[in-house]
Amino acid sequence: MTTVNRSARGTRGRRSLAALVCGALAAGGLAAAGVTTTLAPEAANASSHREAPLVSGQPQYDNTDVYAFVSPDKPDTTTIVANWLPFEEPAGGPNFHRFAHDARYDIHIDSDGDAQGDLLYRWTFKDHIRNGDTFLYNTGPVTSLDDTDLNIRQTYDIELLRLRDQHVISTTKIADDAPVAPSNVGKASMPDYARLRGQAVRELPDGSTVFAGQADDPFFLDLRVFDLLYGGDLSEVGRDTLKGYNVNTIALQVPSEHIRQSSGQPVVGIWSTTHRKNASGHWTQVSRLGMPLVNEVVVPLKAKDSFNASSPWNDGDFLPFVTEPELPRLIEAIYKIDAPQEPRNDLVSVFLTGVEDLNQPPDVRPAEALRLNTAIPPAAEPKRLGVLDGDNAGFPNGRRLSDDVLDISLQVVEGELLGQKNDLGDAVDANDQPFGESFPYVALPVSGSDGPQAQGQGQDGGDRSQLGGGTAELTSAADGDDTLVAASLTAAGAGLLLVALGLAWWRMRRGGRAM
Repeated sequence: MTTVNRSARGTRGRRSLAALVCGALAAGGLAAAGVTTTLAPEAANASSHREAPLVSGQPQYDNTDVYAFVSPDKPDTTTIVANWLPFEEPAGGPNFHRFAHDARYDIHIDSDGDAQGDLLYRWTFKDHIRNGDTFLYNTGPVTSLDDTDLNIRQTYDIELLRLRDQHVISTTKIADDAPVAPSNVGKASMPDYARLRGQAVRELPDGSTVFAGQADDPFFLDLRVFDLLYGGDLSEVGRDTLKGYNVNTIALQVPSEHIRQSSGQPVVGIWSTTHRKNASGHWTQVSRLGMPLVNEVVVPLKAKDSFNASSPWNDGDFLPFVTEPELPRLIEAIYKIDAPQEPRNDLVSVFLTGVEDLNQPPDVRPAEALRLNTAIPPAAEPKRLGVLDGDNAGFPNGRRLSDDVLDISLQVVEGELLGQKNDLGDAVDANDQPFGESFPYVALPVSGSDGPQAQGQGQDGGDRSQLGGGTAELTSAADGDDTLVAASLTAAGAGLLLVALGLAWWRMRRGGRAM
């Protein structure tokens, strides 16, 4: 039998504990400072619904999706929607969901197909706290964006940068201190959230309309695709795993003539990026997103750092991942569906160049960007499968909120454009919340009263009508406050007892070591 010296064991235990505490403090300090010692400042992992390591733990910088479509109610305009902060739990307070104040949120427009931005819309945000002596996000019901009960507010500026060969030739501030729609704390705190949303929509002097704030996540799909492609036997499909979660949205509606090269060349390429100020004070790109699902399931782990830190005009470096994609081989291995022959030039047209005679600009340079033909009018009755179903106003010609990009992408990857007809999908065909009929079109955010963790039953099936799972039920105001006070005193007494027991145990341990 192996024996261990008690004193040595105690010393090692204390050292281990000290190391853990110091490590935790160091990690917390680095996180608070916004730096990391494991990556060079230029390197970045980012983007989409938690698919990359670096900003999956810093979701303020994590872009989830980009949408671009000809506005259905204003067909002479283009609407662009970009989202950040995946999987926002609606009741996740008291620090609710804000845009980062040390970030640049950019939307890039390429109007001539050379994979270089010609216009750049840049959002920067500022925090405003009315009362720092309270922990509350709001101190009472909020009925307007300037309500003094809204304790934590954000505003934003927008700059329009005009570029030539990636050099800025002009910068114009087009929005100054515009208000952000707050997080939807709950029905008691935000009794008329739609009114707050309406107040956050602002028209600009140049004819554009803007919005920034929280919204229901418009992406609908079953994310259990990552469990060996839906459980390995399609047993895990049909559940919208983004249901009940919110995102932070930036939306821009702009006259189409402002962003396209001309009526004769109406195709634009669109992508978004996030830059964060590093410890040296320099801006570092940590997120990039254009076409949906490319960053997630086309670019492999070894290339994600360079992809997210790169620009579209260098996307030739990633061409083999599109022409020789991994996903069809995985589907063949698991479901025995033959993978189409490589190289996959059909995927190049969908994801990199645009489709000929639809949304491919002349002399296009292959690049990962959402390509929209602004001359194609909105469909009177949009079809969820877009171009695959004869609706040329839908994905991959831009991306509407209602386009089922997961089903479309799966079918295209499996050879739909090569004559290999299939009806693959995840059995989630629409968002759980209806989209709006006017700008910003995204659905209102799920209230903190109604989110996935705020239902009547807990995850263990327990009744949430009891306070903290205790024996004292919440009562109505007519019953008085005695029950609530008694529950509070009981909880406080239990807490003191636990502390006392902990101290006694610690003293016994010390006494034993001294023997």
